[in-house]
Amino acid sequence: YVKESKAELSALAHSASGVDKFRPEVCCIIGNYYSLKGAHGKAVQYFQRALKLNRKFLSAWTLMGHEYVEMKNTGAAIEAYRRAVDINARDYRAWYGLGQVYEILNMHLYSLWYYRRAAALRPYDSRMWSALGAVYSSLDRRQEAIKCFERAVNNVDREGTATRKLAKLYRDEGNAEKAARCYQKLVSAGGGGGGGDLDSAEAEALLFLANYHKGEGNYDQAAMYCSRLLEFPGQEEAKALLRDIRSRIS
Repeated sequence: YVKESKAELSALAHSASGVDKFRPEVCCIIGNYYSLKGAHGKAVQYFQRALKLNRKFLSAWTLMGHEYVEMKNTGAAIEAYRRAVDINARDYRAWYGLGQVYEILNMHLYSLWYYRRAAALRPYDSRMWSALGAVYSSLDRRQEAIKCFERAVNNVDREGTATRKLAKLYRDEGNAEKAARCYQKLVSAGGGGGGGDLDSAEAEALLFLANYHKGEGNYDQAAMYCSRLLEFPGQEEAKALLRDIRSRIS
């Protein structure tokens, strides 16, 4: 499911059904298959079937909450997640899910409380700290947001989301050196090239680094970042910056 391998998940569902289709585990496998196909209503039916077989089957409540979030049924999602934590208060996925729902509802203080519970259970999971950082940012509590994003980055920020947000916070706080280090991480990790947000993230990083190194008098390095930036469409600011840097070098 996590690898989004529909064919393999379908084969697993058929195989498990052949063993015993009246098991809550099997219903959850089939529910996950429908979820992966985007048939969220059908997925909910199978998670409900799992709960008819075992009312305390934790995974079914949590997974059903995820589906209700996708269906924008926040009330049902909250109920499902709360049932999950009633069964097992250490189910970080349900606490995280509650945080997400209240964030969608713009109830940030509630969201903050639930994300804290999730982070306490998963202190080495960058997603928990990134979520906390985003809520603190929404509440304009920048120093706390910075600390959370720093924790996220230190716990392997694979997608680079926390690194980018931390860079922006450093930049807004006037800490150009730390912002440059974060943007350098994004560029070194190859943050762009995939289109859309990925390209936007890398272009933002390259432009900042070009301006930063120009300000530091590192014109060759600034020119290099500008040249890379010109690979992206519509970079008029980069062209003007590169002309300025070249005039300074000459």
